[in-house]
Amino acid sequence: MTDQIRRQLPIVGVAKVSHGRDRMTCLYRCGNACDHPVPNVSDNDYFGDMVKSEVTRRGVMRAGAAGAVALGLGGAGVLSASPAFATEPAPAVPPVGDFTTMTEQTTNLTFKAVAPNRVDALVVPNGYDHSVVIRWGDTVVPGAPKFNVHGQTLDAQLKQFGYNNDFVAVLPLDKNATRALLVCNHEYTNEDLMFPNFVSQDALSLEQVKIAMAAHGMSVVEIERVGKTGEYVLVKSGSRPYNRRVTALTTHFKMTGPAAGSDLLKTAADPTGTDVIGTLNNCAGGVTPWGTILSGEENFNQYFVGAETSTGDAKARFNRYGIDTVNHYPSGSRKWDRADERFDLTKNPNEANRFGWIVEFDPFTPGSTPRKHTAMGRVKHEGANIIKSRDAKAVAYMGDDERFDYLYKFVSDKKVDGRNTPEARKHNLTVLESGTLYVAKLGFTSATEIDGTGKLPTDGAFNGTGTWIPLVKGGKSMVEGMTVEEVLVFTRLAGDKVGATKMDRPEDVEPNPVNRKIYVALTNNTNRGVGTNPAADEANPRNANKHGHILEITEDNDDHTGTTFTWQIPIVCGDPTDPATYFMGYDKTKVSPISCPDNVAFDGAGNLWISTDGNALQSNDGLFAVPLEGPEKGHLKQFLSVPFGAETCGPWITDDNKSVFVAVQHPGEISGASVASPASNWPDGDFAKPGIAVTWSVWNKNIGA
Repeated sequence: MTDQIRRQLPIVGVAKVSHGRDRMTCLYRCGNACDHPVPNVSDNDYFGDMVKSEVTRRGVMRAGAAGAVALGLGGAGVLSASPAFATEPAPAVPPVGDFTTMTEQTTNLTFKAVAPNRVDALVVPNGYDHSVVIRWGDTVVPGAPKFNVHGQTLDAQLKQFGYNNDFVAVLPLDKNATRALLVCNHEYTNEDLMFPNFVSQDALSLEQVKIAMAAHGMSVVEIERVGKTGEYVLVKSGSRPYNRRVTALTTHFKMTGPAAGSDLLKTAADPTGTDVIGTLNNCAGGVTPWGTILSGEENFNQYFVGAETSTGDAKARFNRYGIDTVNHYPSGSRKWDRADERFDLTKNPNEANRFGWIVEFDPFTPGSTPRKHTAMGRVKHEGANIIKSRDAKAVAYMGDDERFDYLYKFVSDKKVDGRNTPEARKHNLTVLESGTLYVAKLGFTSATEIDGTGKLPTDGAFNGTGTWIPLVKGGKSMVEGMTVEEVLVFTRLAGDKVGATKMDRPEDVEPNPVNRKIYVALTNNTNRGVGTNPAADEANPRNANKHGHILEITEDNDDHTGTTFTWQIPIVCGDPTDPATYFMGYDKTKVSPISCPDNVAFDGAGNLWISTDGNALQSNDGLFAVPLEGPEKGHLKQFLSVPFGAETCGPWITDDNKSVFVAVQHPGEISGASVASPASNWPDGDFAKPGIAVTWSVWNKNIGA
């Protein structure tokens, strides 16, 4: 059942900010983003003529980042392929035909809600059990040394499970899922909690800097089911050919799509503009119908220094992406330029343009090269999630996790081949390389009634219509004054030009496989309506929004390739006793408090599951479930809570609805904590280690029953 509650550790130096996160999390996760100016300062009222002009891909390239000219690089065509891609293995065919469908179930959410708490344990409902599948330092690549926090080495970390796991996917290796691949992102590191006797970034050895770089990225490990239960454990013997680490330090990524080879992506080390080393700040993600992983590069801006020398267009572009143009070492800088000069923009001004993409990774083909898809645009991607349209196009929904930034949609040019054959898989691996990129413009039904308090309009709903505005279509730019390459590399600026709707930190955006509607986690925005910042509107109805809300999008005529939709807000988060909250009209005396929705998932009944990040109600973060239909619609209940100082990431519900995986990210990430003086001792009773846990019913019921 639930954990034995461990001893309560002393709370060291708690330094919360207004949205609920501790200052230490703000420092390491996003480089103190809230302390810096809001990147979107556009006055982007929509003017229709901005999207009528079509600029061909062969149009005149603007100056781009300053370094392209300084390096004397030539045309935008793709040059010869890098040797890193010369021995690409043939793609393997996974055992499942379509990974975006679920076995439909009838699951009533009858579990007894977990109470809000601040205990240092993972707490689950009565009738459920859980276990830790893997944690930081565990073996990924066979032969890795046993983890020793006092004797960490670069060679070891390249073979061990990385730090601060976020997105989780579980992909079956057989039809009964007795064995599976667990794939996860490693978003960021916290050197305070990684290295004993940490003093400062400057005091780290170069090997320690590289260890932190290696602890970023992704991991793939084999897991196996325990009997016929919902429990899974790590496979610890045998060859484990799929096990793999992808890192920010050593892994080569291939750029694909219209901007690959652009002057904007070329560097002295990579004059082709197609071969990027590493991936940064990988947050959420998704699984494609053909069984690959999509991973979002989010707060990549914090890893770069040296933009203070930029001027003109280059400076404006850096600012729009949150890259500091005033200080060489901004607050929170990791100073990775000490170990690798590509992070110094005075020497490599285009290197930052090579991050902020959607990464596609094939876990079923060991040795395959991950790819960064330029056709899907460059923003601070939370992730990308795909639904197949009625005519078999791949439609990906994406959020740009920033205050006042935008929602995006990508519709592939090619159709998904539904056959489970080598030929189909080879084709499907190219599906995301070309298509139409859209940004969302929302219209309102009760605009004059929104006063910023969260009060419902007289029609009883926050709702409206919307339009998907094309940015790139048919290989042509739809944004006046920007080439295709510029739209895709500086997608935020393209969204500004066409008047996209400024949202309250759109994070995870996922299609519901049962009702085919799209659900958006809008985490918070304490800047909404403050000072000169945009005031509340019907899609973001509260000023100083510290608790966030959920947005539901219904594509007109169930056409996910179309350009019009309707929307509504089913959940306005916070303390249910607060009149500024809303839960689909359900009796709020029966609803669990919820704050800062981050990721969403769905079970086989189409129930919505929500994980939280930065609970501004001063309780531990958790995982919540709510029916979207029927008499219990809106009855949101907390299913589990994570340990003190942690964030709930993932989550992933298996196709048979018997297991739910969550990533416990940054346990004990509290100001003043350290390896020697931890604020959490999860999961092993000593010092805090991020890890992934699985929860299941001891009576073999469906999750939530």
